[in-house]
Amino acid sequence: MSERSAQATAAVAEAAGEAAAGSWRRAGLAGAAIGVVAAGAAAGVAVERLTVGRGMRRRARLALDASGPYGSLRGVPGRARAADGTELYYEVDEAEPDSGDGTRRRRLFGRRAPAPVTVVFSHGYCLNQDSWHFQRAALRGVVRCVYWDQRSHGRSERGQEQNPETGDGTPVSIDRLGDDLKAVIDAAAPEGPIVLVGHSMGGMTVMALADRCPELIRDRVVGVALVGTSSGKLGEVNYGLPVAGMNAVRRVLPGLLKALGQRADLVERGRRATADLFAGIIKRYSFATRDVDPAIARFAERMIEGTPIDVVAEFYPAFQEHDKTVALTRFVELPVLVLAGEQDLVTPSEHSEAIAALLPDAEFVLVPDAGHLVMLEHPEVVTDRLADLLARAGVGPAAATVGIHGDTGSTAQPGG
Repeated sequence: MSERSAQATAAVAEAAGEAAAGSWRRAGLAGAAIGVVAAGAAAGVAVERLTVGRGMRRRARLALDASGPYGSLRGVPGRARAADGTELYYEVDEAEPDSGDGTRRRRLFGRRAPAPVTVVFSHGYCLNQDSWHFQRAALRGVVRCVYWDQRSHGRSERGQEQNPETGDGTPVSIDRLGDDLKAVIDAAAPEGPIVLVGHSMGGMTVMALADRCPELIRDRVVGVALVGTSSGKLGEVNYGLPVAGMNAVRRVLPGLLKALGQRADLVERGRRATADLFAGIIKRYSFATRDVDPAIARFAERMIEGTPIDVVAEFYPAFQEHDKTVALTRFVELPVLVLAGEQDLVTPSEHSEAIAALLPDAEFVLVPDAGHLVMLEHPEVVTDRLADLLARAGVGPAAATVGIHGDTGSTAQPGG
């Protein structure tokens, strides 16, 4: 744990014992409805959060926000225009000329400097480009990288196809996200070899790109990394719930999300009032490590909190319809990394195993003691395997060792 995180944890301890403040009634009916669903998903965590005191939790969040440097890395900004006019925000980290002895480049890629290549990172649902913080820190200046915010996420514009006032319009689809990725590539990396990296929804976006633009994959893509993602059958995921409970959630959740999305202002007030509850839910579904750095947990919480409820509702149906199993054949001839957290409750590791089974030459890495946000929970493992993928893709001649970048003290080992 970092010194800043330790100080933040001390602030939490100092604040412990304060009485809970405020009234649950302020959450409003919509916020209470979300609370019921969330409580069904992680009742034990919810009880724990409610008993330590809301005032203490609020002060702890402020302390962690001040202490964590995560998400602070910025690159050269740019904007791409999607087919429907939506403005997509991206940032570029350029490769720096090798200065002198080239120690860092040799550590990552061996003796030779990497070949010109652009690595394009696509983030997951309810996240943004900052979710790649540790990998960005490790690769910064070593290889050209593009990080972008999916439509309606981060700094990108709200999707033009949806009316935020009524919730009416053309539903978001994974195919549309694939088209968005093509627009970003056209703007930020119009020529040269490309390595595609996608986490969760970002991995699905990469698959959609392969389905929509097979010639781009054939002519320019030299490597692919699919992290904690799925090629389909997401409607069968139980999120760690009993079968009966999950069946009930499946029946009510789509309609509930749509209704809540139409009352976004009220729901956002409810989310703020029930922040203690949601902190526990987010942690449960993001991480598996018991002692994950509190500053990292808060960083993930802040990204997810920043996704408006109407965006959550707008994207949810796309996952139930997602099926890109056939598109995976576009990657058969390429170096591929398939990586998953062994205890991922959102896109279970069996989905990554199914992808790897269709790509027999892919490297399949199952990270123990890891949940859905494996790139934040065990960043040294993810970064190490990404660097090795770049080497296999011809960017460098030797496997990489990047353990000193993004090491959070986890027990998982690179390449495990």
